[in-house]
Amino acid sequence: MLQRNSKENYYLDIAETVAERGTCLRKKYGAIIVKNDVIVSTGYVGAPRGRKNCCDMNYCLREQMNIPRGERYELCRSVHAEQNAIINASREQMIGSTMYLCGVDVKTGEYVENSSCCQMCKRMVINAGIEKVVIRDNKENYRVIFVSEWVENDDSLGQTGY
Repeated sequence: MLQRNSKENYYLDIAETVAERGTCLRKKYGAIIVKNDVIVSTGYVGAPRGRKNCCDMNYCLREQMNIPRGERYELCRSVHAEQNAIINASREQMIGSTMYLCGVDVKTGEYVENSSCCQMCKRMVINAGIEKVVIRDNKENYRVIFVSEWVENDDSLGQTGY
């Protein structure tokens, strides 16, 4: 009998492929927004259009300054995958949708386990009207986060992102 990939892992595989376009020297993330089984938008980590990417400059300021994961994003040149996916969709398309997020560590090639949206991305996801975020931890396992939990637990907005 044919073994089918779960729908969640199907969309996470697509998010992983989107991540391959990422230009960050630390982590490559891909995000896709899906509503009614239709991909509404995709996004990956990269500098704003027209600006140089870290991979083009061959350095990462946050890496040079030894800044830990989840801190001092104002020093980062990149727009996050979630932000790019949201920017590329209309709010009407995103209301009630699901965002799928997959991250890969550039140095090890391993999945980024236990990652989460950063504080700013959480705010954007909430305002976009996205209902849930599915985050890949490894090839088979993922977590489903209901965005309403971020709204109800304001303290969770301060937790470390990727």
